[in-house]
Amino acid sequence: MCRTVAVGLDGSPESLAAAEWAADEAWARAIPLRLVHAGDQPLHDYAPFAGDPVAAPGTDRADQMVREVAAVLAHRRPGLRLRWARLDGSPAAALTDAAREAALLVLGSRGPGRTAGYLLGSVASAVLARAERPVVLVRDATGACSDTGETLLSPGTHRGVVCGLDLSDSQAETVLAFACDMAARHRAVLRVVHGWDPSTAPDAGSEQEPHVGRAERLAEALRPWRDKYPEVEVAEEAVVGTAGSHLVDASRDAGLVVVGRRHRSARLGPHIGPVTHHVLRQAVPPVAVVPHD
Repeated sequence: MCRTVAVGLDGSPESLAAAEWAADEAWARAIPLRLVHAGDQPLHDYAPFAGDPVAAPGTDRADQMVREVAAVLAHRRPGLRLRWARLDGSPAAALTDAAREAALLVLGSRGPGRTAGYLLGSVASAVLARAERPVVLVRDATGACSDTGETLLSPGTHRGVVCGLDLSDSQAETVLAFACDMAARHRAVLRVVHGWDPSTAPDAGSEQEPHVGRAERLAEALRPWRDKYPEVEVAEEAVVGTAGSHLVDASRDAGLVVVGRRHRSARLGPHIGPVTHHVLRQAVPPVAVVPHD
């Protein structure tokens, strides 16, 4: 089955920015873009790309919104294959199902007021905690392309991919595979950040010795990926301190941040981990959350 890039639409500026980002990613992957709107999802006050009223009274505003977005995205990217669907059920369940059939799911994420950062809503939290495929969250205006078609990961923008890596976790291969693929696909620099607290590290001796050991372990973990993706420039950082804070700092000049999330049973409710949650709330560029065993 040919996978798609799926994007959730509710008419908000954030979901429109997510649609632009998703369209660029579908184009780069040469796979279809699927626009999804959940049947009982409230439709935000929708300001169409063209600035005209979206529909006359009595018409299906959601259907009109999805079709208008599809038309604009296709016009901006001739040849882009587009699909769209109205799905039944709650937004969280519908979007989680859409993610299961996609290469990745893209959602809009609203920043609190005019300040940078994510306000992670209940729908996004539930989808992130349960999705079996990577989910990318895009803030309003950060994921949209400019009039020249340049995105945050376009060659020449000097914005790269930042990846947070936990060497004590099973995430390394899955998360690095996604990050390396994105960097290679967009010809971007990959910056891998591993943060650690020497006071809780099992190899804590002198402060210098464990830091050197961590740097060596990070280099060893990255060696096979450098061999597999020789075209990707990889920068590595083993840093002391909270991983989330370092990733947020590193993200200021990035086009995408990649973090992992361990698979958990749905009955436990939304769990995305403290580092990932911190990055989602504070990082400015789009954030990709990659589930792993």
